[in-house]
Amino acid sequence: MLTSAWGDWDIGNFTAIDLIAATTNAFNAALISRRADHWKRYTIVGIILLAVIGGLAGGISRDVLLNDIPAPLLNPWYLILSLAAAALAITIAYYPGQRFREGLFQFATSLALPWYAVVGANKALEADLPYISAVLIGIIGATAGRFLVDLTAGLTPKQFIRGEWFVGTAVLASVVYVICDAGLGLTIWPASLISFTVAFLFRYAAIWWHWEEPEPWEPEELKATEVERPRIQDQLRAEFHPEDQ
Repeated sequence: MLTSAWGDWDIGNFTAIDLIAATTNAFNAALISRRADHWKRYTIVGIILLAVIGGLAGGISRDVLLNDIPAPLLNPWYLILSLAAAALAITIAYYPGQRFREGLFQFATSLALPWYAVVGANKALEADLPYISAVLIGIIGATAGRFLVDLTAGLTPKQFIRGEWFVGTAVLASVVYVICDAGLGLTIWPASLISFTVAFLFRYAAIWWHWEEPEPWEPEELKATEVERPRIQDQLRAEFHPEDQ
C-alpha cells in the first residue's frame, strides 16, 4: 500500500497551528461534558466522541465553507491528537478523589478559543476572501465545536447566552490576525502568536473581572431570579485552598 493511502502526515506551519486548535478544543470539549450543566451520564465512548466533535468541528466547518476537503479527513494527526486530548481529560476527570475544577476549565476555554479563529482568518485570506469574510470564517471556526457540544447536551449554545465575551474573543482574535497579516505583512507564526495572546488576555480578563456581553432590557421580575455567577478567582481559590473558605 502506498504511503499516501495512510494519509498526509506532513506538518507545515498552518497544520501545526491547526493541530493546536484541534487538540485544545478537543480537550476543552471533553472537560465540558463533565460539567454539572452538561452532564447526561455520558459513557467514556460518549465523552471521546464529544471531544472529537469539539476538536474537529471548527476546522471542518471552515474547510467546507472554503470548498476544501476538511483537513482532519486528510491528516491522521487531527484524530490522533483529539483522542489523546480526550484521554487526558477523562483521566483528570476520573482521577480518584478529584472533583471537576471549574476555574481550570475556564482557563482551558480561554486557551482554546482563539486558535481556530486565527487559522480560520489565515485560510480565508489565503483564499483571497474579503477581510470581513476572513473575520466571519474565524468566528465560525472558533465557535462551531462548542455549538455542537452544547446542542448534544440539550443546552442553548454558548454563543447566544450571557457570558464573558465568548464570541467577542473570536472576533478580536480574527480582527487582530487580519491586521497583522494584511496590514503589517507578518508571517503566520508571529501573526498567530500576537492574535492568540491578545485574545487570550482579553478573554481571561473578561472572566476575571466579569465583563459580559450586554443584554437587552428585561422586566425586573426576571432580573430578580438571576443568580450572580462566581468569579474565576473565587473558583480557583476554592479548588486549591479550600481551607480558606
